[in-house]
Amino acid sequence: MNHVVKTVEIDGKIISFETGVLAKQASGAVIVSSGESQVLVTAVVGESQPRFDFLPLTVDYQDRNGAYGSIPGGFFKREGRQTERETLISRTIDRPIRPLFPKHFRNETQIIATVMSFDKDHETDVMSLCGASAALHISNAPFAEPVAGVRVCRVNGAYVLNPTLAERDAADIDLVVAGTASSITMVEGGGDQVSEEAMLDALDLAHAAIGKIIGAIEELRAAAGVEKMTVAPAPELDADIKAKVMELGVEPLVAALAIPGKHERKDALSAAKAGLKAQLTEGIEDAAEIARIQGEVSGAWSYLLKTHMRATVISDRRRIDGRAPDEIRDIWTKVGISPRAHGSSIFTRGETQAFVTAALGTDQDSQRLEEPSGKSERRFMLHYNFAPFCTGEARPMRGPKRREIGHGALARRAMLPVLPSKEAFPYVMRCTSEILESNGSSSMATVCGSTLAMMDAGVPLSAPVAGIAMGLIKEGDDFAVLSDILGDEDHLGDMDFKVTGTTNGITAFQMDCKIAGVSREVMSQAMEQARVGRLHILGEMGKSLAAPREDLSKYAPRITTVRIKPDKIRDIIGPGGKVIRSIQEQCDVRITVTDDGRVDVASSDPVGTEKAIAMIREITQEAEIGALYVGVVKRIVDFGAFVEIFPGTDGLVHISHLADERVDKVTDVLHEGDEVLVRVIDVDRAGKIRLSRKEALRAAN
Repeated sequence: MNHVVKTVEIDGKIISFETGVLAKQASGAVIVSSGESQVLVTAVVGESQPRFDFLPLTVDYQDRNGAYGSIPGGFFKREGRQTERETLISRTIDRPIRPLFPKHFRNETQIIATVMSFDKDHETDVMSLCGASAALHISNAPFAEPVAGVRVCRVNGAYVLNPTLAERDAADIDLVVAGTASSITMVEGGGDQVSEEAMLDALDLAHAAIGKIIGAIEELRAAAGVEKMTVAPAPELDADIKAKVMELGVEPLVAALAIPGKHERKDALSAAKAGLKAQLTEGIEDAAEIARIQGEVSGAWSYLLKTHMRATVISDRRRIDGRAPDEIRDIWTKVGISPRAHGSSIFTRGETQAFVTAALGTDQDSQRLEEPSGKSERRFMLHYNFAPFCTGEARPMRGPKRREIGHGALARRAMLPVLPSKEAFPYVMRCTSEILESNGSSSMATVCGSTLAMMDAGVPLSAPVAGIAMGLIKEGDDFAVLSDILGDEDHLGDMDFKVTGTTNGITAFQMDCKIAGVSREVMSQAMEQARVGRLHILGEMGKSLAAPREDLSKYAPRITTVRIKPDKIRDIIGPGGKVIRSIQEQCDVRITVTDDGRVDVASSDPVGTEKAIAMIREITQEAEIGALYVGVVKRIVDFGAFVEIFPGTDGLVHISHLADERVDKVTDVLHEGDEVLVRVIDVDRAGKIRLSRKEALRAAN
């Protein structure tokens, strides 16, 4: 294999694609570089697996600590299972490339992206996506056409492609956009309550850059590509059987689709298909022929279902469950479901239902993250769980899958722009969404339920957030945009995109497109219809709870903040943490101290909080010149007495300041252990305190 390098410039940054040097036994291997970031992406096409009825494609992205000069934490000191970041990037790679394989392709195919070097200002997620496309394109995989991805941000009103970390932190729009030369196929990201028009402008800019990257990938294939494997065309349905199904199946299909309930409709469709199989195999005794005909009927029935559903939407503007394209299912919400949760809600939309709880904690509850960009703490977490019973199934539970992690990340991103700052609300927050029923967009139900649960918990959100899932049916120049799609509409439609936001604008956006192209006109109509739907949902949510509660739950910890001088932190902590542990145990509180002198005391018991704060103030208080204190004599010396005016702080009463009259010996007036009234007369630069008993006595008289 020849060593080939191709480069492309995107917004002043060079991206290079290199092949022919590493991993030469893979079907395709490409090193993608930008700045000092490098990712090796390999593609391997294995043997055909006829037992599968789907494309057996796996995609794995893996960060490597050595790539950014770090040693993993923990006992084993090696990378373990995929982190959330790795899972989300794997999904970002998978989603745009999967639809570009032939639908009947059954060869086991694997993409692995391994980070070789990580530079914080050159993120490796979009590089890995481009590398996966390039590795597949130069390999023998039957990949229809290359895709590419870019990140686009808006910083101070200007759009930036593949921004630096600092630019991303300052951005009010942050999107990863993927597409082919002709269209955008995937979007993942969010914004700080931005307009639909701003999002569309970002997509236009991103697609122009995608075209340039695809040009470089095409050049790489021209120089280093191998011949594509031959894939037999998908078998055609038996024309006679297909015609009979199309003739006999319409009436029972229409009757079954008219049934509103998901499971009832599914059962009726299955019964109608079974009836066709029985009708078309009547009188046949050959078992093999019966099996063949039944298989053909199943294929023809699927074709009839899809074409009829799509045609009905386009011609009659009527959907599977009888709704109009822009109609949203009935919504029912309730808050305060769980008495002991700090906040809770039920959000039900049609046959989709989410139960969400919100919990408040202290800094000690934050999630510690160790990522290539550095160590950080996450003070808001949102987790999504999809139990099998929510779709009426019984199957093993094996922990969160990639889909659950992805849906939770989308819902979390939707909420971030409206969360209060740490200074305004010093709590760590976590939402947990349990999907109880599912028939279309449980991730958007999670967003709505999380908003209600957090407002129920008293979290001062700047605005409520709602989400809606949109679909598209497009036949030629005719199209219909569908609001609040069902699961079947997602499966049979051409696009699935989810939009979350407030009354002011969009906070999160996710799109997957299954057709060759969607014009700006179609996207503009879809986003406007989504905006109207979102406002309707917010109105329905407001019937249960329109704004955050003024008070927290009685079970939530109350965090009281006090400020101390940073040089007093060591006094609160004590040797080996002895002092702070003692305060926490005595008062049943949790104390968090930051380097700038901020002390947060958390407890659901106000008495314990007040006691802890009193102890902290006693430990950290400082002597004030002119103030009177009742102290305890700790030590007697020839020239005076050292008096402790509060724990850990003492000062000297010189023998000349013991009394108005002359004192020959200190012990004529004071002894160790005596309580004595003193006044602070001076504190020098070194912090040494001078006290006076005689001035205190004068003031007392």
